Formats: sequence, structure tokens, C-alpha cells
Amino acid sequence: MIAVLTDSTCDLPLEDARKLGVHIIPLTVHMQERDLLDWQEVDPDAVYHHMKSGGTASTTPVAVAAFAARYRELLDTHDEVVSIHLSGKLSETVEHARRAVTLLNMERRIHVVDSGLASSPLAEAVLAARTAILSGGDPASAVLAARAVCDQIHTEFSVLSLDYLRRSGRIGRTQAFFGNALGLRPILGFEGGELKALRRCKADHAIPDMLGGLRARFGDQPLSISVIHAGRDSGRIQALRHAVTTSGLNVKQARMQLMGPVIGAHVGPGTFGFMARPA
Repeated sequence: MIAVLTDSTCDLPLEDARKLGVHIIPLTVHMQERDLLDWQEVDPDAVYHHMKSGGTASTTPVAVAAFAARYRELLDTHDEVVSIHLSGKLSETVEHARRAVTLLNMERRIHVVDSGLASSPLAEAVLAARTAILSGGDPASAVLAARAVCDQIHTEFSVLSLDYLRRSGRIGRTQAFFGNALGLRPILGFEGGELKALRRCKADHAIPDMLGGLRARFGDQPLSISVIHAGRDSGRIQALRHAVTTSGLNVKQARMQLMGPVIGAHVGPGTFGFMARPA
């Protein structure tokens, strides 16, 4: 038997992950002088409410000892583990996973993958690995399936307010001031494992800009699309879904995914995005 382990920044609901046979190890959110396990002891909306009230939240990676304990537990019931995690340029989590493997001297039984991604894109890579295993594949084929998704996938985000990027130190105070004054927002995407500003546009043009970019990239290809949103704003989520259905994209599969506390703590409530890959 082969286990698939990922971390909580995949933002898969825990019950859904359990049904899919995916194991999740949590990062930690530090908020109001408490350390809370991502998705287990803190819900995204609690983090966003705290941030809207002027509070801050920070995050810490999964510890080496926590990885070692989880690996031991999984290897009691499985022959091997495929361990897929958020980008090593965003967190030390994947490096801690590798250290735990070395500590256990289990390089032949535990296969660690740096996805270069986070949130819904990471979930897609994890689900591809799990599908490969359910189809009879070995760990090598699961790793290849995950990496293929990482190469195919394209994701872009935009933020509701620049203030949260300023608080997290990702942009300066002056940049935030002028961006807000001019109504400009960055379009963020993954490049080389980092979350970078790809371009800027007017806030009210962000949705058509991102969907237009997907049309230019994929054309008429059948696509799997995820709509990603930081917070349970039903009206906003419905508007994003409607934008996808009227975008002209050839959508064959679609799902909605909430952005979790760890990623949301850095980009803020109301952040939204679209993930696409060939279906």
C-alpha cells in the first residue's frame, strides 16, 4: 500500500481528503497569542475576521519532529509514502519533510515532492498522485503524475485590498498607498515556486483580465477549473462562478475551493483567483 501525504495549505476540506484517501499534516497559524493548527483548530473565516478587525496573523511550517511522527505512523500501515508539499520558496515545510526522511533513514520508502505551488494547485497535484496510485501505479508514477500537473497548471490571484500585503511585508506602505489611490491591484501567480506580481490592472478589471488570460493561454482546450476565494462570501463566490460560466472557456470540470488560513494570512480576506489545467 502507498500513502499520499500533503500539508494543510492544499486547502482540501479534511472530510473530503479523508474520503479521497489523502493524509494531511497541518501548518500552524499564530493569532491572538495562540498557536493553532491550520484547518483543525482554526477556520479561515476566524482568521479573516481577525484581520478585518485590524489584527495580524503569522504562520509556521510543519516541524521536523511532526513529520517524523507522521511518517512512522503511516509506515506502520503502508509500504511507502508519497509526500507532496507547498513550495519550498514559500515555506520551510518541504525542507523539514526531507530532514525527517533523513532522520528516519527512509529515503527508499518516503518520496518527497516540492510542488512549487500552494492552495488549490497543490490540491490538484496531490489528487493526481492519488489517482495514479488508485490506478495501480507505483510511487514513481504517482510522483510523475503530480509533477505533470505542476507543469500544466496555471493559476492567478488578485487581492481585495493591498493593506494585507503591506501588513505581511510583501509590499511597502508607499506602494500600497498609491495602489489603493489609483485603484490598481496586482495579478499574482506562481513562477519558479514563488508567488509573484505578474502584472497590474484596475481592481474592477481583474476578473476579466484573468479569465481573458486563460482564454489566450488555453484557447478551446477542455479545462478543469477551480475558483478560489478567501472567505465564505456567498454573493462574491456566486459572481466568480458566473464569470467562469460566461467566460467562453471550455470548462469540462469545475470546483469551488476556499483559501485556507495559512495562505490567506499573507494575502488577506477577499483574495480570489482561478486555476486551470487541461481536463
